[in-house]
Amino acid sequence: MDNNGKLHVVMLPWLAMGHIIPFLELSKCLAQKGHRISLVSTPRNIKRLPEIPQNISALINLVGLPLPSVDNLPEDAEATIDLPPNKVHYLKKAFDGLKNPFACFLEDSVPDWIIYDFSSYWLPPIATKLGVPCAFFSLFNAASVAFFGPPSELMGNNEESWRSLEDLTYKPKWLPYNSIVFLRLYEMLRIMDTMKENVADVEDAYRYGSAVNGSDVVLIRSCLEFEHFWLNFVEAEVLQRPVIPVGLLPPSVQGRRDDEIGEWAEIKVWLDKQNKGSVVYIALGTEATLTQEEIDELALGLELSNVPFFWVLRKPLSLEGDSYMLPVGFEDRTRNHGVVCMGWAPQVKILAHSSVGGFLTHCGWNSIIEALSFGCALILLPLLAEQGLNARKLHGDKIGLEIPRDEQDGSFTRYSVAESLRTVMVEDKGNYFRRKAMEMKEIFGNKDLHDKYVNNIIQYLQDHKHVRNAACSINITSISS
Repeated sequence: MDNNGKLHVVMLPWLAMGHIIPFLELSKCLAQKGHRISLVSTPRNIKRLPEIPQNISALINLVGLPLPSVDNLPEDAEATIDLPPNKVHYLKKAFDGLKNPFACFLEDSVPDWIIYDFSSYWLPPIATKLGVPCAFFSLFNAASVAFFGPPSELMGNNEESWRSLEDLTYKPKWLPYNSIVFLRLYEMLRIMDTMKENVADVEDAYRYGSAVNGSDVVLIRSCLEFEHFWLNFVEAEVLQRPVIPVGLLPPSVQGRRDDEIGEWAEIKVWLDKQNKGSVVYIALGTEATLTQEEIDELALGLELSNVPFFWVLRKPLSLEGDSYMLPVGFEDRTRNHGVVCMGWAPQVKILAHSSVGGFLTHCGWNSIIEALSFGCALILLPLLAEQGLNARKLHGDKIGLEIPRDEQDGSFTRYSVAESLRTVMVEDKGNYFRRKAMEMKEIFGNKDLHDKYVNNIIQYLQDHKHVRNAACSINITSISS
């Protein structure tokens, strides 16, 4: 740390843009306060990042460490977006190969803190050797962290650890009551389908558990105003170590990539013609693969609903052929009230537009934060990983409406899609969801509130910069006062 009390913090996110971007957002928040950041990723991922604001660019050092060569991993594959889900294990093996280069970088950099992700299970021993404290940054919300449980459960150190897929569809024994947060069997089957092969030889549960277990403090992208109970419960009962909410790091509409200007201008022309709050925006992430039947039912549900829509439909790498096939005549029949965008679109700007009132989402935490920051009502269609947990919490808290699906295979129909859309976007019984979304905007979009959380993190990092594995705690309840 500098003589003036400013910190040097090294960031190491997992190689997924949905992880790298929140780490960058936290980096920018710390740099705005005058602290120096080294954000470490790979050269191609560094080039993908949005431009850093000029007033803090000198404080954020973007460090590109080349990935080692791994059999069956394409040379240009440096993030999960470059691979189908069942090939990501090759990327994890390559990421593990950064252990020694990253250790050398740390020795040369002498940081005050390291903030890292779930994949870096090998990092805490390096930090211990160098005497540098480290913070695990969870991009799951606190309810999901509680569901996954103590590190001992994840690392398999407990005789009563998870034993089967079915175990994950029930309330974990460490939760105090019948939690609304759980996974459905079809969600677990989809997760396991992507994990049939694993050349990295380390399961994700062990990575996550070991990474948390080796941390001095756990940072969670959430806030007390949204998850007061869960944040305190995770600290006291699940992780039994300091847990600090970093706030929600709400997105900024300004300062996005220059190359989006042309696309946005065209999109904005269409949105400007729509009535206020009438449009539902549909985007289901960049990594999940929908079947052709699911695409058909989703499209025909949109058509049946007659709700104005803007649908971003990106073909994942796991899909054969050029793109998804839309139902015959769909685009012609919906031309007057809908747009299908086959490619990238500026999501934050679309969600911020006054004509957009709802979001049909895959329930990634980043996307939920973006939508609620602008008061968009939520229609929930979880597809991968922890997205089902997010959907259960939002549906249970009546912040969003989950599209009904078959309990066994996860299939849904055009009729359930249409009914869910009309309920949230049009009908009187959806007033509650629309009102709740605007209430959430006061929390999720409140930059002054979340700035207080950043100040609290900085204070903690400054107070404990020389402490390694110390039994220290912080009263997180005091933040909201």
